[in-house]
Amino acid sequence: MKPENYRITLQFDGTGYSGWQYQNPDTPTIQGEVMRVLQVIAKKRIVVTGSSRTDAGVHARGLVANFHLPVRIRPDSLRLAMNALLPEAIRVIACERAAVKFNARFGARSKTYEYRIFRGRVLSPFDCRWVTHIPQPLDVRAMKRALRHFKGQKDYTSFTSDTTKKNPVRTVQHIRLKRRRDTLILTVTGPAFLRYMVRNIAGTLIDVGRGKINAADIPAIFAARDRRQAGRTAPARGLTLLHVDY
Repeated sequence: MKPENYRITLQFDGTGYSGWQYQNPDTPTIQGEVMRVLQVIAKKRIVVTGSSRTDAGVHARGLVANFHLPVRIRPDSLRLAMNALLPEAIRVIACERAAVKFNARFGARSKTYEYRIFRGRVLSPFDCRWVTHIPQPLDVRAMKRALRHFKGQKDYTSFTSDTTKKNPVRTVQHIRLKRRRDTLILTVTGPAFLRYMVRNIAGTLIDVGRGKINAADIPAIFAARDRRQAGRTAPARGLTLLHVDY
């Protein structure tokens, strides 16, 4: 029997995990936990492909992954079995059979991330894992004016900590900043992102809000192609992968 290709959608609290990508047996990662439970179910090592390589401490509400199993299992039964074995911080919220050639990474058309900034005076311990707390005043209007400079296809060298020789040109299809009571929610959508790119955009916007960077200077930061010119990397806990479109 040919192996079945399964597609799953994962939600996880990334606190305490060293990101998505498997590193070694002693380092807790999301991919490592998924591979561990699949090895128990399939009785052999299973390769798992994820749609995104989230960083340490980053969360997800809709990360997609796929894998081929040498045994045929009903998707709903597989979901129940995986959730019974996974830590409580990781959950398979959907499972289905996929086309043989489906690949969660290379088949993705766009990914949407959300960055949350809490502006209230006191941050509840029930929320502290999911937002960045900035009680100081922020010029939200200036932050919104800066958004247009990030939209479209640009060289994001100044907004990545990636030291590999990846093409730094990326396209931001949609970017918006909205206020919900005491929380600012930055949403960014694009086909692919560089390492720390969304967190560096968020950190730069925060510096615009604080008056450390002028919104009109963003084009010059892009042109400099120098990471030191942009804002700080915003903390990982405020970032969540919302969903992946195919």
